[in-house]
Amino acid sequence: MRTASLRKLTVGAVAAGLVLTGCGTTAEGGSASDSGKEGPITGLRFMVPNSAGSGYDTTAREVQRVLEDENLAKGIEVFNLEGAGGTVGLQRLVNEKGNADMLMQMGLGVVGAQFSNQSEATLDQTTPVAKLIEEAEAIVVPADSPYKTLDDLVTAWKADPGNIPVGGASNPGGPDHLTPMLLAQEVGVKPTDVNYVAYDGGGELTAGILGGDVAFAATGIGEVAESAAGGKVRILAVTSERPVEGVDAPTLTDEGVDLVFANWRGIVAPPGIKDADTQKWIDAVTTMHDSDAWTKTLADQGWTDAFLTGDEFSSFLDDESSRVQSVMSDLGLA
Repeated sequence: MRTASLRKLTVGAVAAGLVLTGCGTTAEGGSASDSGKEGPITGLRFMVPNSAGSGYDTTAREVQRVLEDENLAKGIEVFNLEGAGGTVGLQRLVNEKGNADMLMQMGLGVVGAQFSNQSEATLDQTTPVAKLIEEAEAIVVPADSPYKTLDDLVTAWKADPGNIPVGGASNPGGPDHLTPMLLAQEVGVKPTDVNYVAYDGGGELTAGILGGDVAFAATGIGEVAESAAGGKVRILAVTSERPVEGVDAPTLTDEGVDLVFANWRGIVAPPGIKDADTQKWIDAVTTMHDSDAWTKTLADQGWTDAFLTGDEFSSFLDDESSRVQSVMSDLGLA
C-alpha cells in the first residue's frame, strides 16, 4: 500500500478487535440456548482486550449501558484481559470456539497487533458482528510546549527526530503508533528514525505528556479533549477529513499535510458459533444502534457513526488486515 492508500486510512485502516463467547442472543431477548423466549439477553460476557479507562473499555461500557437501558440485555459482565496489544484477548476469544455468550470489543489496534506480535490467533478466525464507530486522532503537545503550531513541531522533528520523542497509547501497529509513522513519512522523517514511546492506556499517556516525558503525542480525540478544554494540553491538528466539532484545531490537510487517518472500533465473536446466533447478535446491536440513546452516546463521546454488520463488516476486516499488513511492511514494521 503506497502513497494514495497510505494517505487515506479510514477508521479501520489499522487494527481490529474481537470477541464473543457464550450463547448468542437477539434483540428479542434470551440467550442462544434460550432463544425461544421473549425478554432481554442474559449471560453475556463482554471482553475488553486492554486496560480499564481505554478507548475500547469506554466503548464497551457504553454498549453495555445502552443495551441494558433499552432492555435489550441485562446483567452484562464487562471484563478486561490485557496483554500484547489485544492479542492475549484475541487468543482467548479464538479459544472460545462455539461460545455464543461472549463478545469482544476491538478495533484498529488489534488488527496491527496480530502482525506486530506474530499472533497465532488472527482476526480472520473470529466471527465479525459489527463495526460501531470511528474517531479521529489528535497531534497534541503540553500547554507550555515551545511548539505552537504543527509547522513548529515538524521543523524540530525533521532536524532531530531522535530527540523529539512521541508518545502513544498503542503498541506497534496500533492507531497511536501508525499515526506518527505515517505523519513522519509525509513530512520527510524516516519512520525508522521516529522515537516512539508506548504507554499502557490513555491515562498513562496523558501523564507522560504533562510530565514532559514526550515532546508530543498521537492519540484519540476522546483521550485528550477534556485536558485540552482545561488548558493542560494543546491540540495542534486532527487527522480527520474535516475539523472535529468542539475541538479548536485544524486538520492535517489544513496544515498542508496530505494525510487523513481515523481509528475505528467494533465487536467480534468467537469462531464456530451458529449462523442463527450470529444473526441474533447482529439484530441486538442493530436495535441498539438505531436507538435515540446510542445517537446521544455518539454525540456525547464525539464519535462518528460507522456502522457495518455481518458480511459487510467481514469484508471490511479482510480489507483492513491486508491494508495494515501492507502499511507495516512499507514502514519496515512487519
